[in-house]
Amino acid sequence: MAEEQKGFRLSRRLLLGAAVLGGAVLWGGTTVARLARGPSGPKNTGRIADIDGIALPLKPIDKAPAFDPSLPWLAKGGDINDASGLSRTPVYGVVEVSEEEHIAKALAFARANGLKVSLAAIRHSMGGHAFDDNALVLDLRPFNKVTVDAAARTMTLQPGARWHDIQTMLHPRFAVKAMQSTDIFSVGGSLSVNAHGMDHQAGSVAGSIRSMRVMLADGSVTTCSPADNSELFRHVVGGYGLFGVVVEATLDIVDNAVYRTSREIIKSDDFPKFFAEVLEPNKDIGLFYGHLSTAPGNFLEDMIVYRYDKVAEQPPADQPALGEPDGVGLKRVIMNMAKWGSAFQELKWFTEKTLEPKFESCTVPRSSALAQGEACLVTRNNPMHDSVPYLFNDLMNETDILHEYFIPRAAYVEFIAEAREILRNQDLPVLNASVRVVHKEDVALTYAPEPAYSLVLYINQPADADGNARMRALTRALIDVTIKHGGRFFLPYQLHYTGKELLASYPELPAFLAAKRRHDPTELFSSTFYRAIKALSGVVEEAVPGKV
Repeated sequence: MAEEQKGFRLSRRLLLGAAVLGGAVLWGGTTVARLARGPSGPKNTGRIADIDGIALPLKPIDKAPAFDPSLPWLAKGGDINDASGLSRTPVYGVVEVSEEEHIAKALAFARANGLKVSLAAIRHSMGGHAFDDNALVLDLRPFNKVTVDAAARTMTLQPGARWHDIQTMLHPRFAVKAMQSTDIFSVGGSLSVNAHGMDHQAGSVAGSIRSMRVMLADGSVTTCSPADNSELFRHVVGGYGLFGVVVEATLDIVDNAVYRTSREIIKSDDFPKFFAEVLEPNKDIGLFYGHLSTAPGNFLEDMIVYRYDKVAEQPPADQPALGEPDGVGLKRVIMNMAKWGSAFQELKWFTEKTLEPKFESCTVPRSSALAQGEACLVTRNNPMHDSVPYLFNDLMNETDILHEYFIPRAAYVEFIAEAREILRNQDLPVLNASVRVVHKEDVALTYAPEPAYSLVLYINQPADADGNARMRALTRALIDVTIKHGGRFFLPYQLHYTGKELLASYPELPAFLAAKRRHDPTELFSSTFYRAIKALSGVVEEAVPGKV
């Protein structure tokens, strides 16, 4: 009997152990599957309530005009949001633009009915830049034709064209000269923020523009370039869609050069010396990317320098088509697990510095690489053809937010040291941190009035009021230390700054707003972002006697 009871107890323990183990395996499998899952739909978790205490939501239109049946309506009423999921905004309607005539008719309809117009495409700006309460929104994504002039080494395109598709069209002969470090954005969006990326020599998109055709608020179309009608050019580029609709732009293209890839780990504090002695004088380094550690053990201290040294002007004739990123599910799991704490941040850093090089895709055939020994060769299009699908997930109760801060080059080390302490002493997970090289930018609302380095951060937050409050506090602390060192914060992101911070970073803002009213007297082109910066400018002007 005792033996039977012992056997029963043993069996029960085994059963309990098996149940616990099975449950752990099931939980682990379910959790991994959830972390690996791509988006099932857009995140739509809140809206921009205020900027620096000033309420932003507007009352609905009392008597909304009837929808013009001749316009191609994508939506009549409803809400719209951006990549953050935190900017849900009620709009009058959305017109799906595929022809220039649609823009002209939509602007005429808006003028006749007292509506505001906002310009939207991929909507990766995160502060209501592409829409406004009760606005007529132009969805420019279908307005995306591209033509290439090989002899002139230019491409002429409509603003809805995506860099991802442009690269596929240019490959293998040509490549984009300037764009962001990822290719998910539209050309119109890149022009509106004057984007910059991996080519530290080419600089921002502004430097690659030959000319643009712009439809103004009155429906007329004019041409502008750095040399002709330059005052309008300087306000359209980096003007956040507030001065007109770019209906066509002609941009430089370059050879799809072959690069030898390499990477090395340096200390962040050594980066200015590395740039001055290695990157800047070596004109054969065509692309550069500086990735900072976000692991607690060396947070923002170690940097992986990815460099691409040119070895040939053109790829071989048998160059394969551009591929899509590999290992998306695994990368997404690692990125999402990094939100769980220090151990997982260390795991992420370990994979970045030790495992990723072993799986690098060398796209130029080995027969063409023999002269380079065991070198890994790629074309310019390969590293620039990254749509980062692993950054997008199906975790609906959280969101990932971009920040970017521009620092005069002489202040880099001191700034990074202070930013490091701010980020260490808060609890929102920093998922990614990188450093870029920025030139002086001659546009009206410039983020770089002098040569600079930029710190780009990707930070996770809960998609609720507490998460928003914590992100607001962190953003303001980072802006303040940026201003302290003579730098500026980038405007395409969340509306967490104060009026004082905005004017300290962008003293040109009053002149920018005055130019807006000259070119668009009725303020036809509007957005939540525009109303926000205008309101903050007014608050600052009232608070500082004698301020012009």
